[in-house]
Amino acid sequence: MVVPKTAAAWPSPRFKMQQMQHPQVTEKNKMPEPAAAGLQAVLTDHENVLAELVVDLDPTLRFAQQTLVLTSHRFLASGNGSASWNAWTLQPGLTLHYTDHAGIGTLELHDTTACVGRWRFTLALSLPALRLLKQFEEQSEALRSNAVPADSTALAEPEESDEPGLFTQEKHEPPSTWVLLRLWRFAQPYKKQLAMGFALTMTSTAATLIPPYLTIPLMDDVLIPFQNGQQIPPGLVAMLLAGLFGAALTAWGLGWARTYLLSLVSERIAADLRTAAFDHLLQLSLDYFGGKRTGDLIARIGSETDRISVFLSLHALDFATDVVMIVMTSVILFSINPWLALITLVPLPFIAWMIHVVRDRLRTGFEKIDRVWGEVTNVLADTIPGVRVVKAFAQEKRESKRFHEANKHNLAVNDRLNKTWSLFSPTVSLLTDMGLLVVWAFGIWLVSHSQITVGVLTAFLAYIGRFYTRLDSMSRIVSVTQKAAAGAKRIFDILDHVSNVPEPAQPVEPASLKGRIEMNNLGFRYGNRAVIRGLNLAIEPGEMIGLVGHSGSGKSTLVNLICRFYDVTDGSIRVDGTDIRRFGVASYRRHVGLVLQEPFLFFGTVAENIAYGKPDATREEIVAAARAAHAHEFILRLPLGYDSLVGERGQGLSGGERQRISIARALLIDPRILILDEATSSVDTETEKEIQKALDNLVQGRTTIAIAHRLSTLRKADRLVVMDRGQVVEVGPHDELMARKGAYFRLYDAQARKAEADAALDAPLDNGLALPAQPAAVPATTGAHLG
Repeated sequence: MVVPKTAAAWPSPRFKMQQMQHPQVTEKNKMPEPAAAGLQAVLTDHENVLAELVVDLDPTLRFAQQTLVLTSHRFLASGNGSASWNAWTLQPGLTLHYTDHAGIGTLELHDTTACVGRWRFTLALSLPALRLLKQFEEQSEALRSNAVPADSTALAEPEESDEPGLFTQEKHEPPSTWVLLRLWRFAQPYKKQLAMGFALTMTSTAATLIPPYLTIPLMDDVLIPFQNGQQIPPGLVAMLLAGLFGAALTAWGLGWARTYLLSLVSERIAADLRTAAFDHLLQLSLDYFGGKRTGDLIARIGSETDRISVFLSLHALDFATDVVMIVMTSVILFSINPWLALITLVPLPFIAWMIHVVRDRLRTGFEKIDRVWGEVTNVLADTIPGVRVVKAFAQEKRESKRFHEANKHNLAVNDRLNKTWSLFSPTVSLLTDMGLLVVWAFGIWLVSHSQITVGVLTAFLAYIGRFYTRLDSMSRIVSVTQKAAAGAKRIFDILDHVSNVPEPAQPVEPASLKGRIEMNNLGFRYGNRAVIRGLNLAIEPGEMIGLVGHSGSGKSTLVNLICRFYDVTDGSIRVDGTDIRRFGVASYRRHVGLVLQEPFLFFGTVAENIAYGKPDATREEIVAAARAAHAHEFILRLPLGYDSLVGERGQGLSGGERQRISIARALLIDPRILILDEATSSVDTETEKEIQKALDNLVQGRTTIAIAHRLSTLRKADRLVVMDRGQVVEVGPHDELMARKGAYFRLYDAQARKAEADAALDAPLDNGLALPAQPAAVPATTGAHLG
C-alpha cells in the first residue's frame, strides 16, 4: 500500500496495523511527531513503509530519540528529534550490521567503502532491532533478485528466545497422529510378545462372537417351537448352554492373558522411551537448557511418558480389539443377511466425517493443553526450590497468584476443548441409536415377509450391539490418541534435538594430559552477539592464570569454551596440541575440575557429594580430599559425619561449607585442568581465608584458570589475563601490569578506591561527631565492577 504524502496525520492506517502486528512499533517506541511529519515529506509514491525503530541513545550515549525506517526501496534515518531525514537507496553493497556489548546495542550501515551510519540503543530494543535487521536483509535480497516478498508489509518474526540472540525456543506445531508410529522404534525389542498379544486378541475376540451365533438355534429350535406346543430337547439345550459357557470362559482366559502380556510390553516401551529421553537430554549442550524451563522438561519426561504408557497398555489395546471385533462382526453380519448388514453401515459415513473434523481440533487442543500444563509445572519448579527466597521477601501471595493464573489458564484451555468433546460423544451415540432403530424396522419387515427368522433377527441385533459398541469405543479413542500424539511429539522434540557439542566420529582418548592449553584466533557468538573475538592465548602446564575484566568482557564464556560446554564458532582450543573437539566429551571433561561461585550439591550424603565425580572412590580417598579442602573438621561435627544428609542443593550447610565440599569434589577426580569461577566471591572474609587455604592445595601441579571478583585474591597467579569486549588486552604478572599503568592498573585502582571509600563509610565515629550530611565524593572510576 502506498503511504500518501497528503495524509493528514502520521501514522497511516496501514502503519497502525503494523503497530498492532509487530511489537517494535509501540506507544513506548513511537516515532516523534517532528520526525513523522518530515517522513511524510520525503516518502515517494509507491514507497511502502516496512519497519521502523526508534533508538534511544545518541552517539555520546546520552538518552535521545532517533528514528530508523525501512521502506520498500530505501533506508532512512532521522536527525536527533528533528524533521530532517537521511536516506540510502537499497542496492548491492549496502549492508546493515548488529552488535551489542556491555548493555549497549549498535546498528551500523555500511556501503562498499565505509560505515555510513551508526545508531546506538539499550538492549531493551534488541529484539526490535533484530527484526529490523531481518527485514532489511530480506528486502535487499528481494530487490537483488527482482522479486518482492510475498508479504512485504509483514515483518519477519525471528524465533522468540528467552534472551535476545542467545537461546531459541522450539516452534509449536500441531502434532500429527502419525508421530505415534515412531514408537515402533521402542517396540521392536518386544516383537515376539506383541505378535503373541495380537494372536491372543484375535482368538479372544472370536470367542466373544460365538454366543450371539448360538442364540439362533436356541431361539428357532428351542424357544419358538416350545411356544408352539413342542417339547424342549434337553440334549440340544445342554449342548447350547455348554457352548455359551465355554465361549465365555475361553474369552475370559484369553482376554486376561492378552491384557497382562500387552500391559507388560507397554510399560517397558514407556520405560525405554523415558530412559532414552533422559539419556539424550543429558547429552545436549548447555544452550538447549538455557531456552527451556525445568518444569516443562520434567513434565515431558514424567507425565508425557506416563500418558503414552496408559495409551499403549489400555487404549491402543482396546483400539486393536475394536478393529478386530468390527471386522469379524461385519463378516458374520454379511454372512447372515447382506441387505440387513448394509443397513447397519448407514451411520458410518457420518461418524467418519465427525471424527475427521474433531480430530483436527483435538490435535491442536491437546498440544496446547500440554504447553499450558508445562506453565503450571514451571511455577512449581520455580517456587519450591526457591521457597526460602519467597519467604524471605514475603512473596507468598505473589507466587500463589502466579500459580492461580497458570491454573486458571489451564482450566480455560481444557474448558474450550471439552466443549468440542462433549458434543462429539453424544452425537456418535445418537447416530448409533438411530442405526439400531433402522435395523429394527427393516428386520421386522423381513420377519413379517418370512425372509428371516426371529432367531436370525435376535442374533443380528446381538451382533449389531457389539458392532455399534465397538464403533462408539473407537470414536472415543480419538481423544486419547490425540493426547498420546501430543505427548509423543513433545518427547520426540527432545530426542530429535542435535547437540551443539557433538561427539567426534573417531574420538581421541586423552589418556594422560599435561594441561597445556592453546587458544588460536578464538571466536564465539551467542546467536547474533559476538562474545569472543580473535582471542589468542597459550597457557603452560601447571601455570595459574587469573582472568580479570569488567562484567560482560567474556571471562565466563571463555572458561565455558575450555570446559567444552559450548563449541567455538571460530578458531580452536587445543590441549596438549590436540583440538578438544577431537576428544570424547565425557573423557575430556574427566580431566577438567570445576569450582563454581554457587556450588551445587545434590540431595544425599556428604560422602556421596564429594564422590560425585568418582563414584567408586573409597572412604579413605573421600576423607583425604575433604582434609585437603579443609572440610574434614566441620564434616565431623555433623550428626552423622560423612553420612549426614545435606538436603536439597545443600541447604543444610553454610555457603562456605558447600564451597569446601565442592573443592573436595574437584580434588577427588585429580584434574589436570582446573577452573575456578568466582570461587570465593559470595562468602565473608574469614570463610574466604579457609576456602583460599583449600584452593592453595587444589591448584598445586595443575593448570589453573581463575576468575575472581577481588583482584587481591589473584596475586598468586603466574600471569593475569585482562579481557575487554571478548579480547585479551593485557597479559602479565601483577607487578608488571601495575607498572604499565594500563587496563589492569585502572581496574585495580578503581577497586582499591572503592574499598577505601567503603572502609571510610563503615569506620566508627570518634568523639561523638556525626557524619556529614553529604559524604565525600567518590571518583567515578570507583564504580568499576569486576567479574
